[in-house]
Amino acid sequence: MILPEVRDPRFTTIRRGGTLTDADHRLLALWAASCAEHVLDLFESAQPQDPRPREAIAQARAWVRGEVGMMQARAAGGHAMGAARDLRGAARFAAYAAGQAACVAHVAAHELGAAAYAIKAARQAAPPGEGGSTARRECQWQRDRLPDAIRELVLDDQRLRNDICWSVFDC
Repeated sequence: MILPEVRDPRFTTIRRGGTLTDADHRLLALWAASCAEHVLDLFESAQPQDPRPREAIAQARAWVRGEVGMMQARAAGGHAMGAARDLRGAARFAAYAAGQAACVAHVAAHELGAAAYAIKAARQAAPPGEGGSTARRECQWQRDRLPDAIRELVLDDQRLRNDICWSVFDC
């Protein structure tokens, strides 16, 4: 479970009664897509013929550009997570990261799911004994790419949800 029991209004758009602007929602989706894309090769090396996670990331970006609707992006996210179903380890987590990234169009708080699964994928792919340091580098890589406009929001979200996100944000 990566979503909190009580929704944080900072991740609900203004038109739905929260405080999130459309511009920041799009930035969250782009950042989530970058996090997922950074580990996508871990899926594609295991399942080179399955385009679903790559397509989910593309749909997230297309949603940001206004080229597809929320339902189409969310559906692509579901398909990417379906690609993970029969897998284990890094490939599975990378597919989940892509799925979560596409679902940011529907629920902005999925941004942390994309990041957390990407860190889990990196940890799983690390050589024996290097999982912790690899995960911390992946976490830092993600933080280095946070746009200024959403940086404090995401960092606070990581702090608040770290426990339900497998404590992957201890970097």
